[in-house]
Amino acid sequence: MDTTSSYFVVKKKAVPEVLLKVLEAKRLLETGRAASVHEAAEQVGISRSSFYKYKDDIFQFHDNAQGTTITLSLQMEDEPGVLSEMLKIIADFKANILTIHQSIPINGVASLSISIQVLPATGDVSRMLEAMEGHRGVHYVKVLAKE
Repeated sequence: MDTTSSYFVVKKKAVPEVLLKVLEAKRLLETGRAASVHEAAEQVGISRSSFYKYKDDIFQFHDNAQGTTITLSLQMEDEPGVLSEMLKIIADFKANILTIHQSIPINGVASLSISIQVLPATGDVSRMLEAMEGHRGVHYVKVLAKE
């Protein structure tokens, strides 16, 4: 399996602890709460070699999302207002809706895909997805593509 230039979107709970610690070390360095890689690695409890091994391969989803198009797959209850509430969340985070495709609901459940454009003013995309996923009537929200 060739993964030389592939990207994956993985929920935080599926990411190994060492990678999360590398992210935290990078955050410490960016904010100035750590003056060196040695200090940042020590604060989060990883080796410098672990930091250097993964630092270029792990980043917050929002950090690299600006200016991109994200296609989402959603499954939700076919009830008045649920789709409208999803669109309001996207608007509240100041993302631009490019396309919406909805299938005919089956057994009271609607499946749809939404493509959104992440703008400079768009809030944290991860938080937007969490808000959508945690909303009443939503079964799941998945990222299908990031271009």
